[in-house]
Amino acid sequence: MTKKSTIQDKMYSDIQDETIFTSAQTNGYNYLTEIFDRNVFPTEKALTDLTNFDEEMPENSSNAHTVLEHLHTYGSPATVANMGGRYFGFVCGSSVPVGLAGKNLATYWDQSPTMNVLSPIGSKLETVVEKWLKQLFNLPEQTVAGFVSGTSMATFCGLAAARYRLLANQGWNINDQGFSNAPKIRVVTGKQAHSTVLKAISLLGFGKNTIEWVDVDNQGKIIPELIPELDNTTLLILQAGNVNSGSFDDFESICKKANKAGAWVHIDGAFGFWVGAVNQLKHLTKGAEKANSWAVDGHKTLNTPYDSGVVLCEDKEALMSALHMSGSYIITSKERDGTFYTPEMSRRARIVELWAILKYLGKSGVDEMILGMHKRAQQFANELKNENGYTVLNDVVFNQVMVSCKTDDLTDKTLARIQELRECWVGGSIWKNRKIIRISVCSWATTKEDVTRSVNSFKQALREVQKNTLIAK
Repeated sequence: MTKKSTIQDKMYSDIQDETIFTSAQTNGYNYLTEIFDRNVFPTEKALTDLTNFDEEMPENSSNAHTVLEHLHTYGSPATVANMGGRYFGFVCGSSVPVGLAGKNLATYWDQSPTMNVLSPIGSKLETVVEKWLKQLFNLPEQTVAGFVSGTSMATFCGLAAARYRLLANQGWNINDQGFSNAPKIRVVTGKQAHSTVLKAISLLGFGKNTIEWVDVDNQGKIIPELIPELDNTTLLILQAGNVNSGSFDDFESICKKANKAGAWVHIDGAFGFWVGAVNQLKHLTKGAEKANSWAVDGHKTLNTPYDSGVVLCEDKEALMSALHMSGSYIITSKERDGTFYTPEMSRRARIVELWAILKYLGKSGVDEMILGMHKRAQQFANELKNENGYTVLNDVVFNQVMVSCKTDDLTDKTLARIQELRECWVGGSIWKNRKIIRISVCSWATTKEDVTRSVNSFKQALREVQKNTLIAK
């Protein structure tokens, strides 16, 4: 028998100690059951207690139970309760329980579906979910999917595919010839494009200063008539869900124009594209199937655990060529090899929880859950409209609500007080040069009572700020 090192002996012993895993599981489960009622943002004590992690790198190995208990004792209270029903700050989403459980199982599997030979189960589930997503979103049959970390990376992949195809249209192979002396690619997008789109444009070498900006209307949608003439050297980037207002571009008319010109259309659908799976809301994405690539998050609207993003592309050759991979040690198969659809090789099998949630919900469950977010956003807007001191600034077409107070200063102070109360959590933004409070409803767990409870916190915060302002005068 091969003699093991001291640390090997210790870790083999840890594997045999079931309580290491069961205690972590119990602590995690207890955390879940409390998350819906606790303060949404960590208390001051919880934040102060984070200093318990400040130490030099330990010289010697520690006890596994001690490490995990330390993590739970000081880590759990310092989390943000975005999984609960009263977190509206960023479009984070909660986690559908079966997805958490599936992710937990997949953690033990520790698979990387970069090649079928590395993970047959990962390869199979990616193949199945690719098919399901095409059905949900009514995308062209030839569409392929890459399962990445989020929409930031999905957009990067979609624009990389566009770069490959638009240069190939001009007889240029970017993989072999690089950028030097390459033909020009035109980039056209709306003035309210998301920052991650601009990041991808920068990373891919297009240059932000080359963007041809298009004016938007009072809801943040591109004005179709102002889009410049397009051609087969043009990358046009549209939006399904403005990050502030939640508005959707007019895909039907714009894509028709782009298709005729041979332009590449990419749709940033981080949270909004999921309305295409909702009967009462899918009119918002009408015509989106005529685009060439789409970016969408699972961990936002679908409420998969972090991290989960998808790039969808109807031009398989362009996506695979843009994300090309080769090596003498690479083993390809007749089944799906995921490395050809994503930038990275080493990635976890995030497909497990995505599959589990779609399998669990089915089409009707997806419809009901996402429509519920829209209804709660409408409720939020309606209840705030009836409150003196708050103005709702947008048409609530999906899950986003923008409100402001009478002045920027009052909006800022009220937002800060809402956050301090910790009853709910919202963030701020700028809309048409005004300070706003931005409300994003994106949790399956948000109930009517959660919204009313949060609105009451809004009312309390404004009252207190106004009172303090009067006292100061």
